[in-house]
Amino acid sequence: MKISVIIAFYKNLPFLDLVLSGLQRQTYDDFEVIVAEDDDAAATKEYIAGRSPEVSFVLKHVYQEDKGFRKNRILNTAVRAAEGEFLVFFDQDCIPHSRCLKEYASVAKAGSAFFGRRVMMSELLTRKLVASGERKLLSFFSQIRHKSERKEDGIYLPFFRKSSKNNGIMGCNWGILKRHLVEINGYDEDYVTAGVGEDVDIEWRLIAGGVKLQSMKHRAIVYHLHHAAHYSPDAPVGYALLKEKKAAGRIYCLNGLDRHT
Repeated sequence: MKISVIIAFYKNLPFLDLVLSGLQRQTYDDFEVIVAEDDDAAATKEYIAGRSPEVSFVLKHVYQEDKGFRKNRILNTAVRAAEGEFLVFFDQDCIPHSRCLKEYASVAKAGSAFFGRRVMMSELLTRKLVASGERKLLSFFSQIRHKSERKEDGIYLPFFRKSSKNNGIMGCNWGILKRHLVEINGYDEDYVTAGVGEDVDIEWRLIAGGVKLQSMKHRAIVYHLHHAAHYSPDAPVGYALLKEKKAAGRIYCLNGLDRHT
């Protein structure tokens, strides 16, 4: 099964480089990568052009003018460009474990959405990794030594199965058949603040449409690089909109892959 990996990106090329290096180390090789940039920076275009010949996978780049937080809009653009049957979503600050895509490919099936968890790397470890790119710094023992948080989520247990909801989808590490996103019209572009629209809204609409959630804890692992927030999550605004959307009960959003507004 071909996978399309979609990386949400905004103004951090050193982080993106580490994520692409993590994808280069994957044990599963039938995938393409789409960098979904909520900006149209010349530096990113130059970087992608130089990096593409160095990696073993197809590297695509979609972008848009920087007009504030429009993550959902560029994610939809990436979904349209995706040629894979199965989509995996990462953020620019999340380095995948070398077996992450293999684990997603092993479970990919109709009727389910799959979600992993992340190790929260310390500021010191993040600085060292950006400076050196050393893969060994991602090890469990390195996370302990550098006092990262949620270290236990970095323990790889390929036969681990957990059926409970386990807090649900995180936009930085999840996967689903592309057709299931098309069925709900993708991400709702009405959300223009961080923290709700790219995961919580998607989750409720998928579940309402009959898709079941499956945890990939200890299997689909990513390492979250420490950083200050690019955007200030405006939770009250996002959750107020979410409440309205749920009350309306519209699973197929109006402003998504197929725009009606």
